[in-house]
Amino acid sequence: MAVDLGGTNFRVCSIDLHGNSTFSLTQSKVAIPRELMVAQTSKELFSFLAKQIATFLQTHHGEHYHATIRRRATIHSESGFEEREIFNLGFTFSFPVEQVGINKGKLIRWTKGFDIADAVGKDVCKLLQDEIDALHLPVRVAALVNDTVGTLMARSYTSPGKTGTLLGAIFGTGTNGAYVEKLDKVKKLNGAENSANVDRTTGEMIINTEWGSFDNELSVLPNTPYDTSLDKETPNPGIQMFEKRISGMFLGEILRLAIVDLIKERKTGLFSDDNSSSNDVHSTTCLAENSPLWQPWGLDTSFLSIAHGDNSNGFKVTRQTLDKDYGVHAASSEDAEAVKLIAAAIGKRAARLSAVAIAAVVIATDKLSAPKDIATADDTPVNEDEMVDIGVDGSLVEFYPGFEDYIREALQQIEGIGKHGEKRIRIGIAKDGSGVGAALIALVADKLAKQEQLKEYD
Repeated sequence: MAVDLGGTNFRVCSIDLHGNSTFSLTQSKVAIPRELMVAQTSKELFSFLAKQIATFLQTHHGEHYHATIRRRATIHSESGFEEREIFNLGFTFSFPVEQVGINKGKLIRWTKGFDIADAVGKDVCKLLQDEIDALHLPVRVAALVNDTVGTLMARSYTSPGKTGTLLGAIFGTGTNGAYVEKLDKVKKLNGAENSANVDRTTGEMIINTEWGSFDNELSVLPNTPYDTSLDKETPNPGIQMFEKRISGMFLGEILRLAIVDLIKERKTGLFSDDNSSSNDVHSTTCLAENSPLWQPWGLDTSFLSIAHGDNSNGFKVTRQTLDKDYGVHAASSEDAEAVKLIAAAIGKRAARLSAVAIAAVVIATDKLSAPKDIATADDTPVNEDEMVDIGVDGSLVEFYPGFEDYIREALQQIEGIGKHGEKRIRIGIAKDGSGVGAALIALVADKLAKQEQLKEYD
């Protein structure tokens, strides 16, 4: 099993691996109530999560669930369950943690709109396990996984070709990446407290970059008055500055701030006309007093996809959405085109910044290096064995019009990548990657635990 607390939603899923790079997935998803994202205590949030797990088991694994509950009173093992009746759970927790074990990790800080001070510094796996145990569920939290690590694992399982997956990246509610690095380049392990316990047999380690916090000082990142205003509205001003220019949590608010600024600047004429004759629908534009555009976070990021991708006659789709969802009545085609241009600029900037993060990992790991006798001209055909595999997940990269095209356009312009290098980068959607990857890691963790138990027994 796997659960995924990644941002605005909580997913519970069970995965049946077929062993041939395919799998079957059963899942449920529920929105996290806003009040639980800023609850007074961690118990309120984690109790809610455990109840969703219980509901999932009852709905999709009812026979197993009820049989376990009935048998529980007659079982006297230390864990309280027969081994075969426990679901090993991969817990995808997409927030910065200090991970000290396969299923142990202390929360460093919240991001993405969460702010529960009581949880900081606590082991999030224990917080969830305590609430699971309180409901007597046959579930053991076997592995703590970041969504990027899960995406990397899932893509590794499903990717075509012989080359392993280098990077798992999320471009959704938040953004982050995890990649495979050579162990001798991980300087942080030198002299570290647990360095002696690190398994060095593979010579590699997965690094969770937490690139959402890149350049919090804004020494190189682009900055606008709208970025500044948005940052002040968030629970963590001055933090996650890279993420605040890329992820779905924030792009809608950037667009809203830009629109409001143009509305207040009367000379621009956005959503206003002197008389109906200047409007192609022959009706005066009216902006409702209770329009969500006046409310912080009132514009959903999905609207950017609608506006950016609107090729209808007179931008009809955008105007209908403005009217229905945002109280902008009788918007002109000129208004809608202006909104489309702004949305496109915001989305394109997000994609190009995403390309910078991807390129940084590819260049740092030297994956595009080639022997001197191999031609690397732009028109040189790419051999399958030369591909650099990237797994991505998230609503932006999956649904935002042209997001990957903008990424590729930027990759071609980055020194060290170029047009030929961009051709060698294979970007594949790792659908439900965080859930499938977490389940894969839970499976591996369970096998490792059983091997250790056998060693102790011997």
